[in-house]
Amino acid sequence: MLYNCLNNISVKGLNIFTSNYKLTEDTDKSNLVLVRSFNMHEYDINNNLLAVARAGAGVNNIPLEKMAENGVVVFNTPGANANGVKELVIAGMLLASRDIVGGINWVKNNRDDENILKSIEKAKKAFAGTEILGKTISVIGLGAIGGRVANACVDLGMKVYGYDPYISENSLKSLKPGIEIENDINKLYGISDFISLHLPLLDSTKHIINDEVFAQIKKGSVILNFSRDQLVKNEALKVALESGTLSKYVTDFPNHFVANLENVIPIPHLGASSKESEENCAIMGVKQLMSFVENGDIVNSVNFPNVVLGSISGKERVIILGKENNTLTHSIEEVLKSADNSIETSVSKSRNGYSVYAYDFKDKVNNNIISSLEEITGILKVRKI
Repeated sequence: MLYNCLNNISVKGLNIFTSNYKLTEDTDKSNLVLVRSFNMHEYDINNNLLAVARAGAGVNNIPLEKMAENGVVVFNTPGANANGVKELVIAGMLLASRDIVGGINWVKNNRDDENILKSIEKAKKAFAGTEILGKTISVIGLGAIGGRVANACVDLGMKVYGYDPYISENSLKSLKPGIEIENDINKLYGISDFISLHLPLLDSTKHIINDEVFAQIKKGSVILNFSRDQLVKNEALKVALESGTLSKYVTDFPNHFVANLENVIPIPHLGASSKESEENCAIMGVKQLMSFVENGDIVNSVNFPNVVLGSISGKERVIILGKENNTLTHSIEEVLKSADNSIETSVSKSRNGYSVYAYDFKDKVNNNIISSLEEITGILKVRKI
């Protein structure tokens, strides 16, 4: 099995690959791809490609539907970099509260002053700020990262609100006592000293922070955006900063427009750029790829349904990836009728128009059956394990 890395991937993850997996530089031959930020929208998908693992959570750089149409499963690694991002969010909040950056720049600009210690005493009042103890923060999105941010803010003595209409049971259980869940996001804008965004970029979340939100927001508050730049409307942000409605905007995604605004603390996408995060993402991505190749398990896929199959119960397993239509399931069953007595177990899952079928056979599967399955309308890929 050949794999290709489109970005630098931690060797701690790559070392997990067994001798059955070989690194290749030839993208036309690779069966598996590991990627971080490389833009795959113009990537040529070869017929041998089985899966792509994104070492990180965001998948905007990967054409998910195009991959699905070619029977390529795309994985991401949610939570693997959560602690690294959480720590940077806290750092961003402190940078916005105390003008640490301004103070550092003053020292650098005055480093030739032999009496700098005396000069500091006069200058430092320009960089005075506020403490975060007792302040209110609203965390929008309580997934792997947002939940950790909320818990950390409780430990820092802050009043913490959370908003997430899609929060999972596990995420909810992981939240510390003291975090108040609010079901109406509009109630949070006027009471928050800090608003921390932890949302995916979707049509429904694009420009979620806009003119209407800034009209409600508490004057002098801070927005922390460590998710995606387009969650915040550029022009509305500019007006809010210039008017003092917003005192600071801290972002790990400083686009050209935002990078040129005053009172912005721009961080160059460092959220997951820690040694530990890169290792965790690589380890998780490699394990997902190997589990898919060897068992057909699909965990943390963003374009196909997740299914955990475990060890093969018979001699061979057939994995079928398909695009749903009214006859797909029936057509598969018709082809497999001839091998009905040989099927030990079967599993099927569907999500967002795509399906996964898995069959364990007591005996070796005739190649004619595989060929017949591949000819069915809607079938994207068939693979024997």
